Amino acid sequence: MAEPAYTVASDSETTGEEKSSSTFSETAIGIDIGTSQCSVAVWNGSQVELLKNTRNQKMMRSYVTFKDENPSGGVSSQLSNEQDMLSGAAIFNMKRLIGRVDTDPVVHSSKSLPFLVQTLGIGVRPLIAALVNNVWRSTTPEEVVAIFLVELKAMAEIQLKRPIKNVVLTIPASFSRFQLTRIERACAMAGLHVLRLMPEPTAVALLYAQQNTSQNTNTGSEKIALIFNMGAGYCDVAVTATAGGVSQIKALAGSAIGGEDLLQNMMRCGSGEFEEINQDVFDKCASLIIQCLHDAKVDTEDVSDVIVVGGCSYIPKIKSLVKSTCKKEELYKGMNPLEAAVSGAALEGAVASGLSDPFGSLDLLTIQVTPLAIGIRADGNNFVPIIPRSTTMPAQKDLIFTTAHDNQAEALIIVYEGEGKKVEENHLLGYFKITGIPLAPKGVPEIRVILDIDASSVLRVLAGVLMPGSHQPVNPVMGVRMPTVDDGHGWCAEALNRAYGSTLDLVTVHKKI
Repeated sequence: MAEPAYTVASDSETTGEEKSSSTFSETAIGIDIGTSQCSVAVWNGSQVELLKNTRNQKMMRSYVTFKDENPSGGVSSQLSNEQDMLSGAAIFNMKRLIGRVDTDPVVHSSKSLPFLVQTLGIGVRPLIAALVNNVWRSTTPEEVVAIFLVELKAMAEIQLKRPIKNVVLTIPASFSRFQLTRIERACAMAGLHVLRLMPEPTAVALLYAQQNTSQNTNTGSEKIALIFNMGAGYCDVAVTATAGGVSQIKALAGSAIGGEDLLQNMMRCGSGEFEEINQDVFDKCASLIIQCLHDAKVDTEDVSDVIVVGGCSYIPKIKSLVKSTCKKEELYKGMNPLEAAVSGAALEGAVASGLSDPFGSLDLLTIQVTPLAIGIRADGNNFVPIIPRSTTMPAQKDLIFTTAHDNQAEALIIVYEGEGKKVEENHLLGYFKITGIPLAPKGVPEIRVILDIDASSVLRVLAGVLMPGSHQPVNPVMGVRMPTVDDGHGWCAEALNRAYGSTLDLVTVHKKI
């Protein structure tokens, strides 16, 4: 048999060796794909169990080494050596690159990695390639993540002795909707159906709620906790209110900063004190905590527990920073920092699969919020939020806009997600054109734009021209053009300008209903 074209660092080789038999419920597995390592967990009928590979490891490193420029023959699980990591044959850090275009600062900062990250600077996805036998073998972040998922799925099927189809996957709170579609595509490539995509701190919050329930604490009164999750590639913060197994996320905040940034700063500067070199990263971490508390309308004295998880939770400076920012002397010690997110995902997998527990351990509910604001382009090149950040889902919000020109008969509604004041600072979600606007002086027609988001974070956009005396849109648009992996340069602001010209100008916020 030909040698596989790539190896995966998880080392979960399917040898056919018999595992000790355990009775597992037919439930979805939880997977945490980290920037540097990944893990799998499942509810085994009485508790969450983390699955192990053939080396008895719960945590598997998140990289792939390609052996041939034309991969075939499946996945091997031999660990790559350090030389492979430095030679350009290994691809890693894909969680930071997935769903990003070549104008993204995160992509540019990744060009120093050993493998090829090539950009054109025109708003398309970057070219990524591994060096195999002195030949560049191109790949995509989706393909690499799919390889991880294939390996983790096979590992779970061997241990659970059943096919695996459904999964709950943890994702960074700062992921855009386009990044979520890329993660879902990777799951589909791996033969997995996504039941939930959970922000990592939300998964930790669910575990926290379950712990409080199992300990018979917090059965009635509300308990506020702040969760700080920092791994190799992302830093997320959540404020949650927990009572009786219900975890209501009051606010989320996140950014693409993590242990990789700390390491790169040390390598670039070469000398100096660790804290001094990384002060910008630490300042950003503190600002995320402050922002999250502000959005949640929670004071530090109201926070009962501060939970620090993720690989960076072992850095003393991170612990002291979180404690000082939250004005706490002690941190919550009730969970494993590296296993918290995947354990929460496994709990959600059990709940989403309809399982119950006689002791009430699965009587859990998570109420989520929007991690980023959602709105449209207006007033020229400005981003006008319609659904603010940290809005409890489900939610429906609307605004009324008007025309920019006299006798303007059509307008293009362009939907964005993010926190920037200018549209180019945000993520482009989709667009559609409104036609049949009654001819009138600019500022007279009223165009109602409605954003509706359900509890599963599915977004629906409606828009239409209001007739006099009516608040209902005429001919509401039911679908929004969303980007696909094949859009290329056609999916960027420059292309929209070329295609639609002045119809982009739906400029004035008229009034709020």
